Amino acid sequence: QVQLVESGGGLVQVGGSLRLSCVASGITLNYYGVGWFRQAPGKEREGVSCISSDDRITYYTDSLKGRFTISRDNAKNTVYLQMDNLKPEDTAVYYCAKNPLIINKGCFPQPGVSWGQGTQVTVSS
Repeated sequence: QVQLVESGGGLVQVGGSLRLSCVASGITLNYYGVGWFRQAPGKEREGVSCISSDDRITYYTDSLKGRFTISRDNAKNTVYLQMDNLKPEDTAVYYCAKNPLIINKGCFPQPGVSWGQGTQVTVSS
């Protein structure tokens, strides 16, 4: 059974940092592109950052460029999202998914993706 489990969220102050982890089981994650998505209360889920299967393409939504970094550790079957200089508007539940669609306009989940529980990130001012 394929499963992606998110962790690493928490409560931080403005300007703080967190590193989110997306650990896969049932698949070898380095064969797949992976995306991080987030959903804030009352808002639609949005693509935050994605990385292609060959790591040649990375995408970051404009508001995050320079603050977030996506990376992977193949030995741990894990994709990370390093989040620095966090802002209150980064508060959301963060999810990861495999095989995102990465285009110039953004990073999107595949139709019918099965979401995990996500990890809550709360940035306090």
